[in-house]
Amino acid sequence: MSKHDFTAEEFADRRSRVREAIDRAGLDWLVIFHPVSIHWLTGSDAKSYQEFQCLLISARPGPLSILTRAGERNEFLDDALVDEIQAWGGGESDDPIVAFEKLADAHGMRRARVGMEVPAYYLHPHHYVRVKALLGDALVAEPTNLVHDLKLVKSPTELKYIREAVRIADKAMTVFAKALTEGRSELEVAGDVYHSLLTSGSGLAASPINLVSGERSGFSHGAPTERRLRRGDFGNVEYGATYRRYTSTIGRQFCIGPPTPRMRELYDLVRRASDVCMANIRAGVPAVVPHEAARQVIAEAGLDHCRVHTTGYGLAPGFPPTWGEPMHMLGGSTYTLQAGMVVSVEPPVFIGDERLGARIIDNVLVTGDGAELLSRFSRDVIVIE
Repeated sequence: MSKHDFTAEEFADRRSRVREAIDRAGLDWLVIFHPVSIHWLTGSDAKSYQEFQCLLISARPGPLSILTRAGERNEFLDDALVDEIQAWGGGESDDPIVAFEKLADAHGMRRARVGMEVPAYYLHPHHYVRVKALLGDALVAEPTNLVHDLKLVKSPTELKYIREAVRIADKAMTVFAKALTEGRSELEVAGDVYHSLLTSGSGLAASPINLVSGERSGFSHGAPTERRLRRGDFGNVEYGATYRRYTSTIGRQFCIGPPTPRMRELYDLVRRASDVCMANIRAGVPAVVPHEAARQVIAEAGLDHCRVHTTGYGLAPGFPPTWGEPMHMLGGSTYTLQAGMVVSVEPPVFIGDERLGARIIDNVLVTGDGAELLSRFSRDVIVIE
């Protein structure tokens, strides 16, 4: 991903919308920490989220200033649309908050009204406490989702990239189905999936593959292991494909040999719940509506307590460890679906006592009158005879 993946006009529009949102929030400045927000505004694909970094943007037209570690300076120069780059660190230890103080004072931020993102993974608590103390009374808000909410509806170029990620994911699922052979380990099968993804044009997805089989099939997010596939195994796979950071996810059930009646029952249940969820997705519908429709199907089967995962969520250009957006189809959600959103659909059932679970994962594009299923790979159980 870089500044070359979108037109200058699209980046300018994004910045304008963010500035307007900052102004509506009664703020002069926003301090951005989330790498997806930084990526959306600048095109940066840098790994500087591993350490302290932030982007400063004001409500008024002006330069975008990035503070990043010295090791990423060259990448920002070449690949990102930023106007000012301040680097900290290098060959010796350095204090990034001292560097932040200098940058903040250069822009008069301690005499202004400032908001800042407080993301779940990318701002160390020690740094948060020090930034908050440094800004003092100037820090008046923590609008963590301000940028994320603006990017939920995807542009035509973003949708083009997502569709390419879908194509790559579908191709890898065909490889996965062919790789399921008695005696092979989960890791060997996962290796075939990754080979297909990377050689087909996918970047590394923000979250690793989940692959469970046999007695591990009750794990909702189990990583592949040395366990070898055996006849009678029921299992689940989930992975993401990316194209220029834009993610498509897919998940399917498989069985080595014919499924038992109980395996088939659980699969049929989540298939019905997924279908009902998709049938309730359209622009203007509160995000809780498709969730409640899927939940009702599972609850009527007496397994509501086995829903251990959200019904679905918005999909972003992801950075480790996640590709998800703040918009969830879940009880209590305050979001409303809009045309142009891309969401996952994956109401699950995982039963620890039975060591069984089932989940089908698909992505849909929200439209004015429904939902477009993006993947073309069969949603049926992959049965290896």
